[in-house]
Amino acid sequence: MNRLLTYQIAPSDAGLRVEQFLRRQGFSRQNLVELKKMPESILVNGYRYRLNQTLSADDELIVHIQEETSSEKIPPIPLPLDIIFEDEDLLVVNKPAGMPIHPSRGNYYNSLANALAWHYARQGKPFIFRCTNRLDRDTSGLTIVAKHMVSSNILSHMAKHHEIERNYLAIVRGSIFPKSGTIDAPLSRKPGSVIERTIDFTHGERAVTHYQVVDEKKGHSLVSLCLETGRTHQIRIHMKYLGHPLIGDYLYNPDMEYMTRQALHSARLHFTHPVTRENMVFSVPLPADMQTFGWEFSLPSQPPCPTLDQL
Repeated sequence: MNRLLTYQIAPSDAGLRVEQFLRRQGFSRQNLVELKKMPESILVNGYRYRLNQTLSADDELIVHIQEETSSEKIPPIPLPLDIIFEDEDLLVVNKPAGMPIHPSRGNYYNSLANALAWHYARQGKPFIFRCTNRLDRDTSGLTIVAKHMVSSNILSHMAKHHEIERNYLAIVRGSIFPKSGTIDAPLSRKPGSVIERTIDFTHGERAVTHYQVVDEKKGHSLVSLCLETGRTHQIRIHMKYLGHPLIGDYLYNPDMEYMTRQALHSARLHFTHPVTRENMVFSVPLPADMQTFGWEFSLPSQPPCPTLDQL
């Protein structure tokens, strides 16, 4: 991907070296190393600059990101692709259940990465796959994909520092009490298993999930959940720990009466755009297989996430 990023240097940034200014914009050290390899990647007022040169007030700094190669070992495959939003820096995709994020053994040709590789190959554009919030294969809903190395680095930093608000909807058996709350229980790999995780108060990593019951029907609850941390299988294990595992979860609750995959949907994302700093909010309705009990769509008017400033 080719991307031009333009910055007007404010008086408060005068005297900074180019590398200092870009680090303040969220560029990583590795981003700067890569920029050095790209021809005419740094221009100031139309002239080539080195990263150690100094900026003045009212300078126009242009960063030219040039990525000409595509991800290796990701064959382009024509697969259904529901792009909710796309600009020069990122995509927000509504991933269907049953589609892995990355190719893997046994799933080499049916991943989201394969679909996006095809999407850009048809346009004659190189594309390196960089997914920010990875979803399990059988979890449906919204995920963010960065389109170049800088947006990827900034989004990854935001995710690490809890600056991407993620709301999920899940269907569980039973009536939950209390109707809202926080699950703070550390997770670790289950002994003897490569895939499964478990609650582990001795050696686990901290995991925090906020939840709120949206509705109850026919002995089941629709629950809105917000991740404060992003551990593997976090929602699935935390709801089981609460005594209300997700239906259809072959690993943690093989209750297949109504669902043949875990009833979990990434319904809403809220974050600041990594380049433009705009406020970005996206939501998508429940997929058809999660409308079993008559729930077409539902996030509470006040989702269970603390505000981003509180995290």
